[in-house]
Amino acid sequence: MSFPTRAPSRALLSHLRRSPLSPSPCLRSLASRQIRFESTEKKPAGEGRSFKGQLYESTAARLERERTERARFSRDRKEPSGGRNIALTFVIIATAFGGYYFGTLRSPAPSTLSTIPLSATIPPKHDVSGANMEAAWTDFVEIVGKENVSTKETDLTHHTGSDWSSHQTEASENLFLVVYPASTEEVSKIMKVCHKRRIPVTGYSGGTSLEGHFAPTRGGICVDFGRMGKILNIHKADMDVVVQPAVGWELLNEELAKENLFFPPDPGPGAMIGGMVGTGCSGTNAYRYGTMREWVLSLTVVLADGTVIKTRQRPRKSSAGYDLTKMFIGSEGTLGLVTEATLKVTTKPNTTSVAVCSFGTLRQAADCVARVVGDGVPIAAIEILDDVQMKCINTAGMTDKNWTEAPTLFFKFAGTPSAVKEQIGMVQKLAKSTGSKSFEFARNAQEQADLWSARKEALWSVMAMRESDEDHVWTGDVAVPISRLPDIIEETKEDMARHGLFTAIVGHVGDGNFHTIMLYNDKQRKEAEEAVHRMVKRAVEMEGTVTGEHGVGLVKRDYLNHELGETTVDAMRKLKLAFDPLCLLNCDKIVRVQKPKPGEVAGW
Repeated sequence: MSFPTRAPSRALLSHLRRSPLSPSPCLRSLASRQIRFESTEKKPAGEGRSFKGQLYESTAARLERERTERARFSRDRKEPSGGRNIALTFVIIATAFGGYYFGTLRSPAPSTLSTIPLSATIPPKHDVSGANMEAAWTDFVEIVGKENVSTKETDLTHHTGSDWSSHQTEASENLFLVVYPASTEEVSKIMKVCHKRRIPVTGYSGGTSLEGHFAPTRGGICVDFGRMGKILNIHKADMDVVVQPAVGWELLNEELAKENLFFPPDPGPGAMIGGMVGTGCSGTNAYRYGTMREWVLSLTVVLADGTVIKTRQRPRKSSAGYDLTKMFIGSEGTLGLVTEATLKVTTKPNTTSVAVCSFGTLRQAADCVARVVGDGVPIAAIEILDDVQMKCINTAGMTDKNWTEAPTLFFKFAGTPSAVKEQIGMVQKLAKSTGSKSFEFARNAQEQADLWSARKEALWSVMAMRESDEDHVWTGDVAVPISRLPDIIEETKEDMARHGLFTAIVGHVGDGNFHTIMLYNDKQRKEAEEAVHRMVKRAVEMEGTVTGEHGVGLVKRDYLNHELGETTVDAMRKLKLAFDPLCLLNCDKIVRVQKPKPGEVAGW
């Protein structure tokens, strides 16, 4: 059925042209009728339609599109802005993190400063996590063999401290393992592993150091040179010897004696060449022969990243470049690990002798030292032991002789028979003029050994005085200009006695160096620290040094600023970080590499 339609009037068409976007009900009705008409007639859209029908359809479609667009625009305006804000925030954060990440991939600009103040340091970042250390254990086993990598508790404890060290081992100072290399190549491979994995390393040879030198402040591993104890070459004609770090100076002199040669530095029993180089030690012969620095020609050193260097060739003199040999002497394993040393040796003295004389007071003994040195008597050594020390030697019974319990000087003479005889006579005369109470000299080798044995047993005889496991020993040393020696010995002895601290005094007084050997219990630890602090401060104020031969380690590091000045220590820190940027080697020794905690450093 079809329905007739009427054409819209001109007024209606005019109204449509001026109509708003939303179609009126009337218009929608007309469009609907047109569509129904076409559907009823069953003709394709647009086919056989009149102009009026097409006009209705076109106008209706256009208005429908405009209405849809207006509805969408309205929805967008009403939508909350939170979602867009979150998206924008995410984009900003992602951009920032991306910029930071790619920024870390760029190498920072190198510092143009000649020194590194402590305030400018960045704390070291090591990886001592269980997974990393266990993986490293596998690497070390491949390098040295499973039997040469130890994680036994007894080994770990033995390599963290000793009964004679003045540093008290902290609970956090725990090693993961000890590795025992047998060659420079193995040490290099070990350091490459540690460098790659950022594992801190502490070197170890004789373990006789006194200032906490091998305390593992950052954990990690210990490299024990016990398997590297060979004398590699003795060049008799050139008077030098090439040795590995675990050669003891006593064993070395036994072998050198077969060739009528002699290595002068003689620190405490048990010391080995590696540690002697590390601390720049000396000993009783320093007055005549000098310290370790004068007897090392060349070193083979493994650096923090595993690089191997040799500092010099074997000639007695060289002006070729920087003196890296002396730079590593006294560096305490903070710049590199010494794996070989070429040492100077000398001919054994033709004749030696020993003399011992006692005095009424320490000042009298110290005055005698000043007179002997001032008159230029060419003796080999001058050692002082106070009355407390002599009493300890008698009580401990470590020598066959019963000694006068008074301040005592021990003299060693060396040279031709006539020269030694002349030196003894000169010293006897000077000792008498300064108040000596007795004078005894050795007439043969056995008497010489007996007389000198008291000096060598000084530390052990004081340690024998301990009454319980709570008693500890603290061996400290300082050195001052020889003219101030009587003052500092006297003032230090009085200070220790005033505070009730059992202290013996012994020293290589010929070069102004003396030691205090103090016993204290757990309750006296603070008093002991304060007494040593006063002694060190006293030495610096007398233009002396905080350590004559023991080295810096952990105990003396915060005194270096006062002795040398902050800029000098800053230069040392720059040197440390130049050779060991990751602070893997014996971290925290000699110079700090990060700021101390509040109250950690004693006030001056």
